[in-house]
Amino acid sequence: MAEHDFDVIVIGSGPGGYVAAVRAAQLGLKVACVDKRPTLGGTCLNVGCIPSKALLQSTEHYAWLKNASKEHGITATNVAIDFGAMMQRKEGIVRGLVDGINTLFKKHHIVHLQGNAHFTGPHSLEVVNGSERQAVHAANIIIATGSEPIALPFLPFDEKRVVSSTGALSLTSVPKRFAVIGGGVIGVELASVYRRLGSEVVVVEMLDTLTPMMDPAISKQLLQVLKKQGLEFYLGAKVTSANVGSKGVQLFIEHDQKQVTIDADVVLVAVGRRPYTQGLGLDVLTVVPNAQGLIPVDVNFRNVHRHIYAIGDVIEGPMLAHRASHEGMAVAELIAGHHPHVNYASIPNVIYTHPEVASVGFTEPEARNAGLNIVVGTSFFRGNPRSRCSGDTEGLVKVIGEVNTGRLIGMHIIGAQASELIAEGMMALEKKATLSEIANTCHAHPTLAESIMEACQQALGR
Repeated sequence: MAEHDFDVIVIGSGPGGYVAAVRAAQLGLKVACVDKRPTLGGTCLNVGCIPSKALLQSTEHYAWLKNASKEHGITATNVAIDFGAMMQRKEGIVRGLVDGINTLFKKHHIVHLQGNAHFTGPHSLEVVNGSERQAVHAANIIIATGSEPIALPFLPFDEKRVVSSTGALSLTSVPKRFAVIGGGVIGVELASVYRRLGSEVVVVEMLDTLTPMMDPAISKQLLQVLKKQGLEFYLGAKVTSANVGSKGVQLFIEHDQKQVTIDADVVLVAVGRRPYTQGLGLDVLTVVPNAQGLIPVDVNFRNVHRHIYAIGDVIEGPMLAHRASHEGMAVAELIAGHHPHVNYASIPNVIYTHPEVASVGFTEPEARNAGLNIVVGTSFFRGNPRSRCSGDTEGLVKVIGEVNTGRLIGMHIIGAQASELIAEGMMALEKKATLSEIANTCHAHPTLAESIMEACQQALGR
């Protein structure tokens, strides 16, 4: 290592960064990973995906005991929430997974550098941690710094009354009134958590539909289900101003050409995320982010310099942890001289409400707008024997096939365990499977996965 301290330096230790670091080390490269946090794992593990799923799981158990256990012949009395214990469990899960990444780094001799990194040259970085400064050099550098929540200009985060997803996962008590601005994935997941805990929940979304990235049939049913669970929605509504006081927040919105006032103890602002590239010193590299702050890259994740790569939330595409991991693995293999391929068509979207929502491939409008000749099949969970046994009968499976080739090009699920069931659609898209092949594959009985088989059969007129 005469010229460089490392073969690879990864900036960011989230799902993209730590996976890239581990894979590069497995391939025999000398690797360092820089992160501003003292703990590895990035937003996803520390203040995002993992803690939110822990709370979703805990509150789902509570909601089941309160609302659904009786139909199973189970009487649960004096069921109560210990919010502190629930939060401690969440923190324990995070600590355990952080320790797991630490173990991986030690096993593969990856150097962990804590601090904020900025470029001082094409191959050099300075890592600043308080008063400490360290210069490091690498043959290859991967930017995997992720994203951060977007605040509204008139409603900045204080993480007490006006919270981002980070603050919503660290409240010290359950608010009586919880308002959510934004009807996307983060908004509906955290709205579900606090509704189950007993909060009065209202969701304000600027568009006329909930979770607009999903197939319309799925979004429509999700809205109906969440309304039945007691969530209130203002769709096609705009928050125009707010008053933040010591005891709560007053939101003023425009809805159906009327002015509406919403009072809340806590407001979650979940209007989107933006790439985190501040302070990286990209100007040193003559790298210019686009209007959205994203770093333009080629098919090999490179910008101006062939040895500098960007992955995950800082480049164009859906901000998904598993997408970033896939790209991180691909870049590590590219650097090592391999020829990986990322198939974006088989990367899923998942919402961990109850019922869950999962999607992969074309939605029906996307397929029609692309001029494809399609066939659609649907199977409802209310007719599925396993769903009847579990009591989770809400939802459906929708498949979209391309007529000329017979191939599956989209799968959309709302229902119990949708996040697990979608793996069949992902593999089918990856292997270019046809509707007929899925329809003719013997699925175990009784299982929820039979609904996938039956949706394909229905699309084929069977």
